[in-house]
Amino acid sequence: MKSAYELAMSRLEKDKPQQKVSEETKAQLAEIDSEINARIAEKKLLLEGEIVKAANDPESKNQLRAQLASELARLEESRESKKDKIRKAAESSGK
Repeated sequence: MKSAYELAMSRLEKDKPQQKVSEETKAQLAEIDSEINARIAEKKLLLEGEIVKAANDPESKNQLRAQLASELARLEESRESKKDKIRKAAESSGK
């Protein structure tokens, strides 16, 4: 006998079947993650170092923190945009 969760999942699968992701697509997505994670680490190191240097200037610290937040948001947006392009390309090619 199936649990309520299993029944709900099987109904969901009938309505909207999951697509299998190819190994090539997985590798491309992982490469994007790796690239963006490296760029995020680079930005954090650079700007957090600048924040430490600006310890006596609260206005400068706040500007650097805002810049860091903006850069991180931009990189995350870039990551999702690149991933969406790959996913759409994989869907259209039937992979």
